[in-house]
Amino acid sequence: MSLKLPQAPNSGLFKQGYQSHSSADGVIIRNIEAVREISSILLTSMGPSGRNKIIVNKLGRIFITNDAATMLNELEIIHPVVKILIMASKQQEFEMGDNTNLVIILAGEFLNVAEKLLTLGLNVTEIMQGYNLANKFVNETLEKLVVDQVESVLDPEQLNKVIRPVISAKQYGNEDTISKLVGEAVQTILNPKNPQSFNIDNVRVVKIMGSSLSNSQVVKGMVFPREPEGSVKNISSKSKVVVFTCPIDISTTETKGTVLLHNAKEMLNFSTGEEEQLDQMCKEIHESGVKVIVAGSSIGELALHYFNKYNILVLKVPSKFDLRRICQVCGATPLPRLGAPMPEETGVVDVIETKEIGGDRVTIFRQDESISRTSTIILRGATQNSLDDIERAIDDGVNAIKGLLKDNRLLPGAGAVEIELIKLITKYGENTPGLLQIAIKQFAKAFEVIPRVLAETSGLESSESLSKLYAAHSTEDGLKMGIDVESDELVDITDIGIYDLLSAKKSAINLAVEATNTILSIDQIIMAKRAGGPQIPKQQRPGNWDQAD
Repeated sequence: MSLKLPQAPNSGLFKQGYQSHSSADGVIIRNIEAVREISSILLTSMGPSGRNKIIVNKLGRIFITNDAATMLNELEIIHPVVKILIMASKQQEFEMGDNTNLVIILAGEFLNVAEKLLTLGLNVTEIMQGYNLANKFVNETLEKLVVDQVESVLDPEQLNKVIRPVISAKQYGNEDTISKLVGEAVQTILNPKNPQSFNIDNVRVVKIMGSSLSNSQVVKGMVFPREPEGSVKNISSKSKVVVFTCPIDISTTETKGTVLLHNAKEMLNFSTGEEEQLDQMCKEIHESGVKVIVAGSSIGELALHYFNKYNILVLKVPSKFDLRRICQVCGATPLPRLGAPMPEETGVVDVIETKEIGGDRVTIFRQDESISRTSTIILRGATQNSLDDIERAIDDGVNAIKGLLKDNRLLPGAGAVEIELIKLITKYGENTPGLLQIAIKQFAKAFEVIPRVLAETSGLESSESLSKLYAAHSTEDGLKMGIDVESDELVDITDIGIYDLLSAKKSAINLAVEATNTILSIDQIIMAKRAGGPQIPKQQRPGNWDQAD
């Protein structure tokens, strides 16, 4: 009689190669550990003194940044639970453009305290119910903690209340210079009659190496990091613009043919017809009043010769996104056919000039009189990495305006609102009957991570700073007291102007709680074998024939 070997559970249920992790294996604890890992990576990058990370991606490109969204994009994470958290963070980036770091850090801290509650013997359902109750209370309470609001987005000083704190969290020390650039760029494109029509894509950044950040400037219109193709480089008066998306050249036939030429005269006459046709087309474009041609595709040398003859400026723009923007700025219609445009298909530009900035030739499309729909920040800097990081800070500053237009109310920053929330949520927890109060109190404790990290990265004694904050917020008028990263003392945030946007903060907390509850509710992970054939090892290249053995 043969001995029957024991088989793995569910061996006949799934295809070979499946992995299954259940709650009996401690899957919840392992998920929390995975989230803790990613949270600890991003934790030290928060705040004005946040540390930078060097990330080398699979293509060998180096990123030096403290921006959470960039880090998460470049890190190739395969853990399915951490991916849920990254989705929540990306949603925050998409909706608000800022506070992506807060989503990950808060979710990581909520899961940390949940782990303690699980070891105490609380059920997952009780923890989730407690978190939901606490989150509902936070949403109602945040409305009452508003300390200021932006009266008018058209006022640069009011706008600076939102832009400056966001930029100082990324580029501490340069926040005044960058905030001024962002404020100027946003003011240029805001429509006084309808500020809600603001679009973040209308603020562009062109990075030019060399010089320093103080030499950066804002241009009303668009800047292209290339010069015009022909001999005409500048146009100082208001001009008509036409945009072509098709190649500007003699059209070639579909079939090939062989032509036999007997003498030089036949050779000269051979291309005369085509040249005359192209000359006629360029003449028609010139007679329609067009002085500027923007080409989205290739430009033939012969066509360029005739455009120079008729004194028409030709600029090649290979990016279809830039082509779309230039149509928006000039009010032109992109044409897929060659020939003279209709009057309604042309756009207008005030000034086109070619400048040399730091050794790079750039073409500037400037709209002086009309309200420009696009403004460009020309960034100067010593290294490509620093320029990239400043661009990310500018992107966050511009996105803050998007959040401001949704809700103009501001909360106290510098860890002040978090300490106030801890106090109020704990009080709410004490008044809640049953086991849920333990989950609510622990939920409140998670918010302590924000002021603690701000103090630690600034080189302060975190325990001392937290005890000072708790003492200050125990009084009636302590709401505005926050951490000053430059000194060891607490400061009134309204004096130094550190605010958090209510809409961004609320969105980040909601997404963090939602992601935490989703992760806590997972009790089993079933993973299929990854698709793809067997991995063939790389064969060694044979050496040269004369290579020594």
